[in-house]
Amino acid sequence: MIALTGLRYQYAQGPALVFDDLQLPAGGHLLLRGASGSGKSTLLALMAGLLSPSAGQVVMAGVALNQLGPRQRDAWRGAHLGFVPQRLHLSAALSVADNLALPQLCAGLPPQPARVAELLERLGLTALSQRLPHQLSQGQAQRVALARALMRRPRILLADEPSASLDDANTAQVLDLLLQAATAQGASLVLTSHDARVARHLAGLPGLREHHLPNLIQLPA
Repeated sequence: MIALTGLRYQYAQGPALVFDDLQLPAGGHLLLRGASGSGKSTLLALMAGLLSPSAGQVVMAGVALNQLGPRQRDAWRGAHLGFVPQRLHLSAALSVADNLALPQLCAGLPPQPARVAELLERLGLTALSQRLPHQLSQGQAQRVALARALMRRPRILLADEPSASLDDANTAQVLDLLLQAATAQGASLVLTSHDARVARHLAGLPGLREHHLPNLIQLPA
């Protein structure tokens, strides 16, 4: 379950952002919509534990992230969260396969070559396994980032503007892959988007919740 209560974030220089309360049951799907600059990425970063709220509570899979220290948040994120950022941050010096293996290495865990091979096959990346990120199309790179996010079978999957810089065909493919991956693993899925194509593609999806951010309140610092 995901529960956001009384959430406020204060940037060092600028206004404080106040968000509506939100709840999402375990295994649910949530689409966060709003124009650029409405606070979608900030909200997702709070949900990922990458930012700490100025006030309020972020509960993810039963864990109150704001009550954890930085190392505890890092450990929780590594064990339970899959994050596909808008900027994919693939390691330019590593092959596709090594990019997938990187989360295990960073967590100090044994390598899982069978899991890497499984995800490469599932996402149609096997033939690209030894390519470097600069040798990939944007759609292929998105699939690599998704595969990396799934490496540790996360309970929660977050995707920030997954259709950014993608054409219609790749947008549909990436959205379908996100939904299939979340369903297969029983993971909660939260997407942010200001792209009307995303809303159209997901329209009618059973159990999908939508939340718009036009009511974002900006208070003086």
